[in-house]
Amino acid sequence: MNPQLTANAKSPCSRAATLEQRLACLADAGPAAIEERLKAIEAEWSAGRVTKAVIGVTMVVGLALTALFNPWWLLLPAAGSVFLLQYLFGRTSWLGLTFQEMGFRSGAEIEQEKLALRALRGDFRHLPTVHDIEKTEDISRLEGEGGIVVEPEDHKVDPKAAVKEVIQATK
Repeated sequence: MNPQLTANAKSPCSRAATLEQRLACLADAGPAAIEERLKAIEAEWSAGRVTKAVIGVTMVVGLALTALFNPWWLLLPAAGSVFLLQYLFGRTSWLGLTFQEMGFRSGAEIEQEKLALRALRGDFRHLPTVHDIEKTEDISRLEGEGGIVVEPEDHKVDPKAAVKEVIQATK
């Protein structure tokens, strides 16, 4: 079983099956839950990271066994080298897929959740977008000419709708 899953099992939101359900639960739970989940994600190992660690350990252990016991142990670092080359030059890795089946997530999945949580937390709220800049110029020109003033609506956003929008934006 994935050690990250057991470490985060105390949070009810971490048990949610899909990313959308987990984000909706965290959005409902509030900023403290989002902060806690972001800290947990920082410690999470991706399938790619585990793959590289296993290959490195395989190579070092194989070289040590070769030096201590028998030259036939060079087969172990040779196999590790083959896996490393396959990992570096292939679109998918046999070991990476194995670790994903064991419960480790890909780096892209981890980054998507991290980016979605940061968006829900409001990290990108103050960054101007192309649409905001165009609207701001139009509104200020209209207001300067005595036109209407646009007041932002202050209302709570439905967490499920916000989560769907964030997931679409982070894909």
